[in-house]
Amino acid sequence: MQGLNLRRIIIGQPLATNQAIHQRLSKLKALAVFSSDALSSSTYATEAILLVLIAAGTAALGVSWWIALGIAALMAIVAFSYFQTIHAYPSGGGAYIVSKDNLGTWPGLVAAAALLIDYILTVAVSVSAGTAALASAFPEFAPYRVDVALVIVAFITIMNLRGVKESGTFFSIPTYMFIIGMLVMIAVGVLRVLTGAVTPVPPPPAEVLAEELKYANGLTLFLVLRAFAAGCTALTGIEAISNGIPAFKPPESRNAGQTLIIMVALLCTMFVGTTFLANQYQVIAVHHAETTVLSQIARAVFGENSLLFYYLQMSTLLILSLAANTAYADFPRLAAIISRDRYLPRQLTNLGDRLVFSNGIIVLSVAAGILIILFDAREHNLLPLYAVGVFLSFTLSQSGMVIHWLKERKLPGFKPDWGWRLHIGINGFGAFCTAIVLVVLVATKFMEGAWIVALAIPALMGMFVFIHRHYEQVAASLTLDGIQPGPLAERYSTYTDRNHVRIVVLMNSLNRCSLQALEYALRMSDNVRVCSVDVEPAAVERLRQRWREWSLKIPLDVVNSPYREIGRPLIDYLHQLDEESEEHIPTVVVLPVFVVSHWWEWFLHNQTIIAIRDALYHDQIKHGRGRPVIEVPYRIGDDLYEPISLETKPVTNGAETEPEASEPAPEPVAAPADPPANY
Repeated sequence: MQGLNLRRIIIGQPLATNQAIHQRLSKLKALAVFSSDALSSSTYATEAILLVLIAAGTAALGVSWWIALGIAALMAIVAFSYFQTIHAYPSGGGAYIVSKDNLGTWPGLVAAAALLIDYILTVAVSVSAGTAALASAFPEFAPYRVDVALVIVAFITIMNLRGVKESGTFFSIPTYMFIIGMLVMIAVGVLRVLTGAVTPVPPPPAEVLAEELKYANGLTLFLVLRAFAAGCTALTGIEAISNGIPAFKPPESRNAGQTLIIMVALLCTMFVGTTFLANQYQVIAVHHAETTVLSQIARAVFGENSLLFYYLQMSTLLILSLAANTAYADFPRLAAIISRDRYLPRQLTNLGDRLVFSNGIIVLSVAAGILIILFDAREHNLLPLYAVGVFLSFTLSQSGMVIHWLKERKLPGFKPDWGWRLHIGINGFGAFCTAIVLVVLVATKFMEGAWIVALAIPALMGMFVFIHRHYEQVAASLTLDGIQPGPLAERYSTYTDRNHVRIVVLMNSLNRCSLQALEYALRMSDNVRVCSVDVEPAAVERLRQRWREWSLKIPLDVVNSPYREIGRPLIDYLHQLDEESEEHIPTVVVLPVFVVSHWWEWFLHNQTIIAIRDALYHDQIKHGRGRPVIEVPYRIGDDLYEPISLETKPVTNGAETEPEASEPAPEPVAAPADPPANY
């Protein structure tokens, strides 16, 4: 009980499923949740450009201004492209859904792998950059940067487990603090430039600068392209809104599109403004410096020990650390979509107590924590890995949108008006630009670490395929294809050895495994019911539809579970049946259980059977009821079992019961059964 209380204190009380609509985000909160990653990139994108240009000497740093303008133009192109994606695919999913629907399964899986890796890197980079900002203001924290980063990850994890709306409310404060601080710094800095009150930032110590310029060469096209590629980290996070459209309040597409435009306008202003001030204040960036470029600009603009300087440093720390929240908003949602397509474990589709995909949140935290430890919480070590996946997903998404518009030519009454040409032109130009940047990124950053992403994406795709094959095997073993349903109650009515003990078969989908368990129960008793706990409404509705298709007159009780749990509603349901029983004996429970061939395949399925066993076991201890529980195993991969579907007389009960079907038995069902989602 103490552990339960602690869980409730940390995460909060569970939310009912019907509260999901009230957890949607307004534009004000959505800007904080989905834009923190993109906006925070303005703190280190300029520095990334300067760190490359220093290889050509300090005189080459002025080129950063023109590179920043080029990147800002690219931002606008990508933003307009994703604005169209938001309205064309309002269900979310972003690059994965667009690529899969228009380019095919394999491009969709490439986009999925790139996005998942990008979100993991987002957390690692953002939190590492946040610790760097902390060390800039308070150097005594520098030796503990990894520990601080892991504590920040743990904190963000807990806040997101508490729910999207609650985390959005909390993270809005540092996001808007940062926006105000940056805009004030840029405004004051530009005013000082216009009035001639600029005091250049002191250069690094002579020995440090000499070491940095030891191998300096002239400014080359390749170096400019490298600097451009480094600065393109400013575009990371632009796609986040298109992935999380369902999190917005209605009208979702309209609100998401408006939020995207506001985000890009702010991002361009902050990124271009920071680069402009870095040039005007003659900031020189060197590798492994304890003071960031943004910190140097803020000192020069606000003063060494001014309150505004510390305000900006603190808000920068918060936005960089909490920019990871964008990944926490998108990674679990995208993983759930991929999981529904059977390319990731089914557990990632489960909603937690607070109506968030808790398993996806935990997976993201663990993966990001590993990267933070491996790369010593230094964002510049991670940045070469960062942008490749981003621009790969950009290119696939925009290419998919081109195909999407081309498909409209086949619609009745289609006319290629200027609006259609504009749509296809924007997406086509966006795909071309992002593809060029992708080539530049791969060419310039491959040896710096981008090769890791180049290997990680195929490896993740291999895992997708492996998981999908297993689920296909499960579906093939459970399919209803080839089974002839029919009224065969007469066969069992002649069985004189059947008893009248009430038996409940727990079921959430109609398939060979559950039919085998149902047949077993019917051979034992003439008082059989089927119970489905309404954890996933879509699965229950499919079960009801199959019940009607098969003309099964066995009572089907649907037990409501507003908090998406199985144990407690099931126990309450069984207690109700026990009280109604004339025999005054506990109701027998029959559990259909499918068995996988290898131990590791068990981890690809929900472990709900364990929760059911524990609930029944603890109920027996608490109430002293010796309830019989029978498990009927069905082995995946063996020869297909041929169960017999039966009818039996309905038994009235207080629970919701499916009415008897009056229509004759249908023809053989050719549709495959859905693999059990929960039990």
